[in-house]
Amino acid sequence: MATLKPFKAVRPKKELAPDLCELPYDVLSSAEAREAAAGHPLSFFHVSKPEIDLPEGTDPYSDEVYAKGAENFQKLLSEGALYQDETACYYLYRQIMGDHSQTGIVAAASCQEYLDEIIKKHEFTRPDKENDRVRHIESLNAQTGPVFLTYRSNDVLNRIFEEQSSKEACVDITAPDGVRHTAWTICDEQVIHQIESSFEAISTLYIADGHHRSAAAGRIYESRKGAGSSGGFLTVVFPHDQMQILAYNRAVKDLNGRRPEEILSTLEGLGTLAESDTPVDPECKNELGVYMGNRWYRFQFNKEVADKGNAVEQLDVSLLQNHVLSPLLAIEDPRKSTRISFVGGIRG
Repeated sequence: MATLKPFKAVRPKKELAPDLCELPYDVLSSAEAREAAAGHPLSFFHVSKPEIDLPEGTDPYSDEVYAKGAENFQKLLSEGALYQDETACYYLYRQIMGDHSQTGIVAAASCQEYLDEIIKKHEFTRPDKENDRVRHIESLNAQTGPVFLTYRSNDVLNRIFEEQSSKEACVDITAPDGVRHTAWTICDEQVIHQIESSFEAISTLYIADGHHRSAAAGRIYESRKGAGSSGGFLTVVFPHDQMQILAYNRAVKDLNGRRPEEILSTLEGLGTLAESDTPVDPECKNELGVYMGNRWYRFQFNKEVADKGNAVEQLDVSLLQNHVLSPLLAIEDPRKSTRISFVGGIRG
């Protein structure tokens, strides 16, 4: 049984949403956020990346950064740019990027079900990033970034989503990156009951993105022993047949003393490798884009390699780690290695 509860969201005034809403905190650098927020006092980067309001070079994990984030968050609340709903609601949320549209529900998922693995994870977390999310949540006493979950699509929820999206939206903006974001408030008790009971009939939810945020919420839940609202964590849940996962690329700083030709030869032993004149976006399961030596390659794992092991071991992220990053590049634990970084989201 999956538990998804309505909650009292803190959200922007409708007319101020374009000034407040920003990209996720983890898809751009502090310098980029500083530039984007310059001259924009309502930008949520002042909360999600508060180091931009301190001298350049400030350690983003220092106490003063988290204190500044809390200060900026309270300022948005006290000035009325953000406000909290008086009753617990669900929030229908739609993203449109190009020809792709996906509609899901924003709700509070259960931290206990995360710990009990009813909510399934498939990635390890980096301790520094997990600790950062814990401190950010504790400083604000709020969760500001949703965990993306997915579930097997069903007709009942699809019908409810279609009906609710025909009503007036509470937010409808198009971001600078071209993605349109639309949200609807669902406060009708009968509809809330239908949504809640529909998810109770679903046995499992899966984390698509947000492993650090969910792990942080789980830790806070345990430390607070479920007090207050710590038993839930902020999620947006999409049906599997609409969910589009953007790339989360691995950028490796060196080849572990190996020559590029050696890396390419090893890849050819694991699958098919073809040079490309243009950047490669994977088009199917078990396919990767490789950029090395100023050249792009399209790589596909052989079926014999890709089908070994359990379901988690067959994921692309596991294949990359177990057959390339660890044996070839000596990156045993990407959570801790300083030789690997990540480029995610629409910027990937």
